[in-house]
Amino acid sequence: MALQFTTSYIEDALAVFRQYKQLGEKAIAQVTDEQLFATLDEESNSIAIIVKHITGNMRSRWTDFLTSDGEKATRNRDGEFVDPPATREALMAEWEHGWASVFSAIEPLTDADLGRTVAIRGEAHSVMQAINRQLSHYPMHVGQIILLAKHFAGARWETLSVARNRSGEFNRKVALGEASQR
Repeated sequence: MALQFTTSYIEDALAVFRQYKQLGEKAIAQVTDEQLFATLDEESNSIAIIVKHITGNMRSRWTDFLTSDGEKATRNRDGEFVDPPATREALMAEWEHGWASVFSAIEPLTDADLGRTVAIRGEAHSVMQAINRQLSHYPMHVGQIILLAKHFAGARWETLSVARNRSGEFNRKVALGEASQR
């Protein structure tokens, strides 16, 4: 998934987080403002609710990452599933703030920090475990965003990866060095 060869876990983790941030943004850009708030049924979350949830998680997990529990007392997880920001602009401001929390916590780390201990919900995690926990959580939700965006965009959808029935063309471009990396 990383776009650059690296043997640094921190560099690779950051590249993967950035990739999923970008995928989410490209998916969100393909839906109307109304579709950001639409649900498939009464038990489903909208794109806006998913964004509100993951950004709430991001702020909680990554604020004072090395010095306080990743589940902050101020977090209202249940509240993340109601009343999303009312506009695309407000929603995207939350998105940016959440991701800024991720990057500002991880960028200063070195691979030597990976064995340090942090707490999440009172349980000890190595820094690497804490990062891995979120490397599985955020992509899951970005996948939900992509699925909903693709559903709502319908025929207007522009693929975020190799288009269906186009892998032969993509493989030819890779062989010729012409393929752009996403």
